[in-house]
Amino acid sequence: MSESTIALHRFGLGGRPDAAPPVDPKRWLLDQLARFDVRPAALAAAPTSAAVAATLASYYEEQQAIRRERAAAPSMNAEAMTAPAMQADAPAPMADARQANRREAGRALRDHYTAAVRARVDAAIDTPTPFAERLVHFWANHFAVSADQLAVVGFAGTMEFEAIRPNLLGRFADLLVAVEQHPAMLLYLDQAQSIGPGSPIGTRVAARGIRKAGLNENLAREILELHTLGVRTGYTQGDVTEVARALTGWTVAGIGRGPGARAAGDAGEPGRFVFASRMHEPGDRVVMGRRYAGAGEGQAQAILADLSVHPATARHIATKLARHFIADTPPPAAVARLEQAFLRSGGDLPTVYRALVATPEAWAQAPAKFRTPWEWTIAVYRGLGLQAAQANVVPLLTQLGQPVWKPGQPSGWDDAAASWAGPDAVMRRVEAASRFAERASGIDARALAPKLFPAGLSASTTQALARAEDARQAMALLLVSPEMMRR
Repeated sequence: MSESTIALHRFGLGGRPDAAPPVDPKRWLLDQLARFDVRPAALAAAPTSAAVAATLASYYEEQQAIRRERAAAPSMNAEAMTAPAMQADAPAPMADARQANRREAGRALRDHYTAAVRARVDAAIDTPTPFAERLVHFWANHFAVSADQLAVVGFAGTMEFEAIRPNLLGRFADLLVAVEQHPAMLLYLDQAQSIGPGSPIGTRVAARGIRKAGLNENLAREILELHTLGVRTGYTQGDVTEVARALTGWTVAGIGRGPGARAAGDAGEPGRFVFASRMHEPGDRVVMGRRYAGAGEGQAQAILADLSVHPATARHIATKLARHFIADTPPPAAVARLEQAFLRSGGDLPTVYRALVATPEAWAQAPAKFRTPWEWTIAVYRGLGLQAAQANVVPLLTQLGQPVWKPGQPSGWDDAAASWAGPDAVMRRVEAASRFAERASGIDARALAPKLFPAGLSASTTQALARAEDARQAMALLLVSPEMMRR
């Protein structure tokens, strides 16, 4: 495999027939860091958090109104209940209208998701900086949220567009804060409703005896276990609880549900992070032996700042980057180089990216990484010159087993071949490749292959394409060749 092919596929998102192969592959990759477009044309019409928040608020308002009307129904007197308008088979115009409004808001949230997926696909297909774009996808999976939840379905894309992309080339500390304060993360891990028991709202709720004010530890646990330090790196359950207490008050403006929303009030644009001081647990916090003064919003920010440059965080991030770009079992020497680059620079991400490109293990000739369904789909779209609008990409990726932003767990999608190279999964790709080949019947796979894999086609693949019965079979073979399935 040539270095040009490695740059295009292992570091990038796949070759394009209309682009010349990079003459200096390493320089080509590094130059992309200066040319990365935070909001390319493909994302111009993508939904914003403000738009999603307005839709979600409408959904919740209708849902609450329906509940209030149902709760009030038993209070009606017997005469009213026997009136023709209240008979079982009689219409209830107001209730029906509220149900219709709620269903419409639910559809609109799912439409936001579909539009964001298409924008993401088009950005990946059209990008002149595929290495930088792959890094966006890497961090979106590192800070995973799952759009299976209705509250998150519209925000998953906006987190990538608004928190990850603008901080791709900054410090890890800034990326970390931007993600943890985004509504997608705050809602997905139930942080928006986390209340300090000793906070003004917590004590008031407890005094009423209605229910116990809830401290939620989900976000705190994932910050330590997944986003920064990694598992089994010295923190305790007590540290998780202390981080959770520090995070109380971190919520979302303008959603309009629960005490968190009421505490946030109308402060800030809907869908934006807001610190609700009345939810914040007072007092100092001690995390991994270090004391943090009770300074409101800044308390959690100080904890995140220290976690962002911790040696365990450096090793965790270095390991994941090496696993993603080099091999399922990351070479120790490569991990060490990335770790040192992270520590020396204080978490400066471009410094780490440059160390990755300079790592000799990343340029090994054998394609060690099996493409995930997302990676394979984007490589096919780029190779055939397709756009997201030309195919229903949402059901395609669902069929292939990797619906966008829906990993089902905070740990994100697995980044190893064992999860994607099973017989059933491969067969689904073969079936998809056949459908792509039918649509690309006018493209000569034999001429296309060397453009996509410059000096990188094996003799066996070249021979298989030459022996294909027709153009469609040749294209299907190319799309499931070892070169296309691995990177």
